[in-house]
Parts: sequence; C-alpha cells; structure tokens
Amino acid sequence: MSVRGFDPKAQAGKVPPPRRRVEVLVVGGGPAGAAAALEARAGGAQVLLIDENPVSAGLMGLDVPHYWGGRYTTAVHTRARMLEHVFSANPALEAAVEAGVEVELAVSCWGAWVPGYGLASLPHPIAGLADEERAWTVGFDRLILATGARDVVLSFKGWDQPGVMGARALQALLTTYDAFAGRRLAILGSGPPAMAVARLALARGLEVAALIEVRGTVQGPSADHEALTAAGVEFLTGRVPTVAVGGADGVERLEVRDPATGARRVVDCDTVVQAIGLTPVVELLDVLGGALAMQPALGGYAPVSPGGTRTSLAEVFVAGDVAGIPGASEGTVAYQQAWMRALMATSEPEVVVCQCEEVSREALLAVRQPTYLGEPSPSLAARDLGRLLEDGPANQDQIKRLTRAGMGPCQGRRCREQVALMLACASNQTADHIPLASYRAPVRPLPLSVLAAWDEAPAMSAHWDVWFGITSQWIPYADVGTERESFEAGVLGGEAPL
Repeated sequence: MSVRGFDPKAQAGKVPPPRRRVEVLVVGGGPAGAAAALEARAGGAQVLLIDENPVSAGLMGLDVPHYWGGRYTTAVHTRARMLEHVFSANPALEAAVEAGVEVELAVSCWGAWVPGYGLASLPHPIAGLADEERAWTVGFDRLILATGARDVVLSFKGWDQPGVMGARALQALLTTYDAFAGRRLAILGSGPPAMAVARLALARGLEVAALIEVRGTVQGPSADHEALTAAGVEFLTGRVPTVAVGGADGVERLEVRDPATGARRVVDCDTVVQAIGLTPVVELLDVLGGALAMQPALGGYAPVSPGGTRTSLAEVFVAGDVAGIPGASEGTVAYQQAWMRALMATSEPEVVVCQCEEVSREALLAVRQPTYLGEPSPSLAARDLGRLLEDGPANQDQIKRLTRAGMGPCQGRRCREQVALMLACASNQTADHIPLASYRAPVRPLPLSVLAAWDEAPAMSAHWDVWFGITSQWIPYADVGTERESFEAGVLGGEAPL
C-alpha cells in the first residue's frame, strides 16, 4: 500500500491570510445588529460591525439590496451626505462607537466561509468584505448575521418602470436616506406591513391614495384600518393591479381590477409600493452552509434555530429579522400565494417576471431558453413545466438554469420569491413544496476590478496552468489511458494522473 503524498498543486497552506482577524464580526448595523454588537462588546469581545448603507447609487440602480424602483433623488450620489444621514438616523451606531465597537459603513459582506468539507484549506473562518473600490477578507471567531429582511415583490404589467418599489426601500429612503422622490402612493397589501408604511408616508407629508388588497377583507388591525380611513386613505379590497401606466418620469397611475366582476378602477399615483410581505435575508447563511427550512410562521425560508439566535454552525449566530419576521404567521406564505394566483389569472402571459434577463411569465412556465440563444430545437420547444413535473417536484434552480430567470445582476432579488410562488401555483402545490433556490458568493454584485484586487501568493499562482493539478482536464479524451497521455502530461508540466 502506497503512502499518499502531499499534492504540491493543492491550495492547502496557500490561501492568503485575511487582512485582520476579529473576535466578533457583525454584519448589519440596524437595531438588531447594533444591539448584538453592544452586547458582545459589553462582554469584553473585540467587535467589528459593518453595514452596507449607504448603498452606492450604482447598486441602487440594480435594486440592491432593496427594491428601490428608481424612486430616489439625486442626493444618493452625494456620499458624504448619505454617510451623515445613515449615521444620524441610527443612534445605536453612535452608542456602539462610544462603547468601543469598530463601525464601518458602506461596506458589504459578499461571502463567508467556515472550514469544513470542501474548505479544508481555510485556516479559520473568514468573511469577504468590499466597498466601492476594493475587496478584502477578515477572519473571525464568531459571526453574527443581522442582515434583516427584504420585500417579496410580484410582477404585473408596467412593474418594470420607475415608480414601482418595495416597502423596505421606501422606509429606507424616508428614514435613513431622506431621499425619496415620490409624492402620492398606491400601496399593494392591507396587512400590518402595508399599514405601517402608509402611516410612515402620511407622517412624512406624503399622500396615500389607496391600499389595494387582493382578498375581500382588510388584513390588518381594525384600529389601524379606521385611523387610515379617517385620514382619507381608501381601501380597495378584492382588487388586483393590472397595469402601472407611466410617462417620462415613470408611474403616473395604477389600474386595478375586480376579478369577480371585471370592474376597473384608476388610482392616480406616482409610486406603487409593494407591501405584500417580507422574507428573511438568508443568502450569507446559505453560502456558509447553515441549515435553512421553509417556515411560514417566520416569513419563508429561515434559519433552523431552535433558540432563536444560534444556527447549525457553531461559529455563526443570527439576530433580528433574518431569524424570522415579526408578525408573520402560518398563513404568511399562503397570503403571498393568493396574490400570485390572482395575478396569474388576470395579467397577460407576456408580463416580464425577471427584469434582468427579460424572462416573461409565459417563457418561464414553458421553460423556454433565453431569446438570445435563438429558436429552440423541436425537442426543447416541446418541453414545458408539465414535462419537468413528471420527473419530480418543481425545482427553482433547474428552472433558473433552463430559462436564466434569476441570473441577472440583481441576483434574483426582484424575482426569486415570485418564481417560487409561480411554480407552486402552476404545479398545484403550496409554496413550502418548492425548494429554496441556492445562493452563491458573491451575494452582492461586485465590479471585476474590485474582485480582481487580490493579493495572491506566488505559491498559489504557480500552478494555474493546470486545473488543481488534474492534467486530464487538458488532455484529449481519446488520449486518456494511452501512451499519448504521459507525453501530453509532460508538455503541460505535470505528472500523468495515477
């Protein structure tokens, strides 16, 4: 029996060390993240807290991390002003700094990893961080994810123009950035999230034309319903948005329809706010390999965390909305699916679902290849969702590879949940039967110039001519196992595979 030797082309011992290492890294500077950082610091730990706000105007244009919908003012281009607003809007950040927490704003975490299967070369847990100009890694002993939640958004005709946005983005533009460009709102949804955003808008001097609800009754508390009605806000129940009509500056009015009677109504507005529901931002935990499960009572796919803060990874913890959405219930995802069913029944099949890749609802359900690949072959043209379902449950990752829905620069933030809901409706399943579409790093769109700024050790770059030492990757298949294999392996500069 031969002794297995060390592969000189392996990555072990060659991974560049992180720029620094901290005892506790907190990702997310909202109330939960700041509170976690303060508690860790009070326990004597060295703490680094990062927050991606203020988000660059470029990322906002891609609807990252929220569905901004182009309704921000030019103030977002003034970095110094945005930094000041972000810091002053969150007093907990100042308290953290005073307590000795190191705070870095406008820094995002694009990936995180802990040593384990397939990552044995890592010396210890690391996180990938970036700003607008550079990327770097930080080692950590403990990681607290306070990444919050984002809106579940759905498509209808005209939703891909400026003025259709998410509730979380509106809240950020009003409270954190002071940079909202709209004046008169139509809000989709009538539950607690929709009512909360309506109250905030009124308090900031905006007009709220109406709350549109797909179900026949208002879903939020009766006291809030009465207060908003008294303030002149109209509730349109049993209605579905059919088209957002726009002009040079985006949305100018929203047409809604009663599916039962066909009656139509026009709501004058410059902004349509989607407040149908929130889902935990679990992308970093998925990249880390942490356990996730569909938990409607927590708002969708959420960490498997019996204690509410721990995860399946010993080094990783969660805090705030990423652990579960306050006020969510077992019926939360079913409510979102009711919206999806109504929209699928009333809107045109040509409605775009994935804005980045321009995938229509019809193309997605037909599992049609992207248009830039040309006309599909007869066998591919005969393929549809029904055919795929014969092989097993609908899988969003499979649909993504076949149609490219969710592969654009927004990284599925505008279409991920609605594609899952659409697949559930089309397959006569509940949404909890649709697997989570996987995430991969980088979970933030980064310029190649930023990712390329990597201090690679000479020992690692020495063997990039051979793919991890697997010379057969470069040897013609017909020559493998013949006398030509050794010759070509020698030309490549490595040894023939055993």
